Order: sequence, then structure tokens, then C-alpha cells
Amino acid sequence: MASGRQVIGEQNRSTAIVPIRIASGSLDEPEDPRLSDVDEWGRSERTRAVARAIYEPIYSKWFRTEWEGLERIPAEGGALLVANHAGAIPSDAPVIMHGIEKELGRPVYGLADYFFRTVPVVGTLWARAGGVSARPANAYRLLREQRQLALVFPEGTKGTSKSFTDRYQLRRFGRGGFVEIAMRAGVPVIPIAVVGAEEAMPVVLRLPTVARALGLPYFPITANVLALGPLGVVTPFPAKFKLRVLAPVSFDVPADQERYSKSRIMEESERIRSLLQESIYDMLRDRRSVWFG
Repeated sequence: MASGRQVIGEQNRSTAIVPIRIASGSLDEPEDPRLSDVDEWGRSERTRAVARAIYEPIYSKWFRTEWEGLERIPAEGGALLVANHAGAIPSDAPVIMHGIEKELGRPVYGLADYFFRTVPVVGTLWARAGGVSARPANAYRLLREQRQLALVFPEGTKGTSKSFTDRYQLRRFGRGGFVEIAMRAGVPVIPIAVVGAEEAMPVVLRLPTVARALGLPYFPITANVLALGPLGVVTPFPAKFKLRVLAPVSFDVPADQERYSKSRIMEESERIRSLLQESIYDMLRDRRSVWFG
């Protein structure tokens, strides 16, 4: 895990260009620094406002999203949000980001694989909507220096490539890097259990040969494509989403240390994974149906 004090590479600096406006009759009037609202991460509030307006019917009418425990997310200060991950094209990230912005009025930065930033058009849109490359230095700056909310899915592609038969079985949380960055930044980890994403776009078959040929992490065939044809590539099923925010997990260690115990990091990572898994099982026991909750 790299230290948060590292210099961020050129690819992570804002590339927004602020146009120069010359006022009539004077060349001395200072430029308006807010002619562009794109921040250093590439996020644009204007783009988020459009995205919220477009996504709201999907969030409230299609997925009929319900939250439990939203009061556990702080109104200010940094926190690392950690959730389970699923779906060939995951619906959980936009649901979480939209819900917190709508209900609490706080922006959420979604940490994702750098691969997303390299995809033409998609990469730019993801950045404008609040997507950030999941690098330790980026997470540190967001959490420690800028006191923002950052969202991460420790299962990564292991979660989104799961077959439907393995739904709601959480995969290993890597090497616990999210715990180490939370320790270094001095912020709590807030687990969020998500039910509904597994049924929104379930994977029925994986084609590893095709994935390797295309240079993709995985290439899934989904039930959506089988049922809807090409339209199924971008159309999730209307599974009801329920989200439960668990109690924040804090670490009794000083921030900004050079090293943290690897065994402690792995212990805390597994504890958070277990908390999420138990909560998901509890939510599934109470669920009446996939479509109505």
C-alpha cells in the first residue's frame, strides 16, 4: 500500500481547461475561476445534477430503493464506505452514490479500477459523475485531506463476475488495502450491505477466452441478454434494492504511520467482510420476494 504522501501522477490531475473570458472594455478584469465546475478529480456538479435527474426514476421507481441506517453516515468529515458488489454491469455503485447524495446532500466519490478511465467516452463520463481511480494516494487525499466520502468494493471483479448460483456469497476482500488506507487517513470504515444487485443483472455464464482476447477482466453472458437480446446489455431487471448501513468501524491506531500491522489489517478486513455477510443473510431471511422486498 503506497503512502498517502506520494505525489499523484499526471493521469490523476484535473485536465479541465478554464476558458478565458475578456470583459467588454477592459483586459484587466480577473478571470472567473468557476467558468468550469470540474474539480481536480474530474467530477462535475452540473453533470451530477443531470445524472441525478435521469437516474431518479430508476432509483425510486424501477429499483424502489429502501435504506436502513442512513443516519450512521456522517454529515461531515471523511469516511470510507465499503459494500458488497454484484452484477455484470453493477447497479450497486450508482444506487449508493445517488441515494446518499439525494438523502444526505453529500457527494460520494466512487473508487474503481483504472480500467474505467481508459475506456473512451465511458471514462470521461465516469469521472464527471464522481469516479476516481482506486489508488492509495487518491483515496488518502479524498479521505484525509479533503474529508470526503469515498466508496469502494473490496471484492472487485471477483464480485461482479460471480455466477448466479453463487449470489450473495461474498468473495475475499483482497489483502485488506481498504483497511490500511482508512487507518492511514484516520477515518472510519462504514459497511453497507446491499440486497437486490445480484438479481438486477445476474451472470449465467462466463467466457474467459473472449475476455482474454478483448483484454477485459471478464466477459459475462447475463440473464438480461438471454431474455431481452441486445437491449439486455444495458437494461437491469427491476429487482427491489434494500441497503443497510452498519455501524462505523474505527481503528484505535494513529493516522499517518509509515507501517501498520499486516496481521491486524487482515483481521479487520475479515471482520468487516463477516459483518457484511451476516447482515446480508439476515436481510435475505426477511425478504418476501426478489421484486417486492
